[in-house]
Amino acid sequence: MSDPATSRDVRPGGWTGAVRRYAVRTLPPEKLLPDTQPAYMASWIYVFGVLTVSALVVVVATGCLLALEGPGWWHVSGVGKYVNSLHLWGVELFMFFMVIHLWGKFFMAAWRGRRAMTWMTGAVCFLASVGAAFTGYLTQQNFDSQWISGQAKDGLNAVGIGAWFNVLDFGQMLMWHIVLLPLALGALTGLHVLLVRRRGIVPPIDAALPEPGAVQGRP
Repeated sequence: MSDPATSRDVRPGGWTGAVRRYAVRTLPPEKLLPDTQPAYMASWIYVFGVLTVSALVVVVATGCLLALEGPGWWHVSGVGKYVNSLHLWGVELFMFFMVIHLWGKFFMAAWRGRRAMTWMTGAVCFLASVGAAFTGYLTQQNFDSQWISGQAKDGLNAVGIGAWFNVLDFGQMLMWHIVLLPLALGALTGLHVLLVRRRGIVPPIDAALPEPGAVQGRP
């Protein structure tokens, strides 16, 4: 007959079990995929976060198509030009929605309630997005990209980063645009969304706070 105290102390599963227990303890299913939300989420200001993620999905999907087909497709083919336009306007909408989301959360003091990391990951997402958009302009392979890179090199050299971020190097800028920055932005966005799920959405400043330990949207 096993000792109840001994069996209770045994935590099987090795490091994978420890990671699983930590993940479930940190982000239980009712927080990861909630079925109800607080009433104040009916405000339009809460919509722009979802719109930002939706626009990012369109940008990534159209960017993958452009990377698969190559410049000969998006410069000449009618379908390629259409997908290239979807990519451009997806980026425009992504930045527009993200800036409104950022300013909205700033004026709501979204770092309240131990949400500082959520706020910081969102701000870093914005900086990574600016870098991704900038390198996208540099890889258009037209006169616009030549003019932008020619103007940008002096500024980057002046701040001392021109040696390893050479805007006149098309290959380097292309890899930043289609590999490094999208990976960083995707990882930061995933972390940001998980933190939102863990801490919950920030309530309006004058809203009544839920009871400690309660799931948002539930009494």
